[in-house]
Amino acid sequence: MAGHIRSHLMSTKLYVGNIPYPATADELNDHFTSAGCVKLVDRLTERQTGRNRGFCFMEMESAEAAEMAVSRLNGSEFQGRSLRVVLARPSDD
Repeated sequence: MAGHIRSHLMSTKLYVGNIPYPATADELNDHFTSAGCVKLVDRLTERQTGRNRGFCFMEMESAEAAEMAVSRLNGSEFQGRSLRVVLARPSDD
């Protein structure tokens, strides 16, 4: 059990919700750099329309940066909204 918990805690991927619709990937990247290097902002926009979906997945450079982002930025104000930042659950591929 401890190994499963440890592997989940070592994740570099985040789920970020409650993103304002006008926000861009570059603006999110800038907001998250206080926690560490952002490797990827993924699925912020719908493929067909290009509209912001109000949430995204992000990949941080390290597990430490991901944990720092959760502790520093969950509930933080971003363009007038309070972000929800949590470690992303592994997908069931």
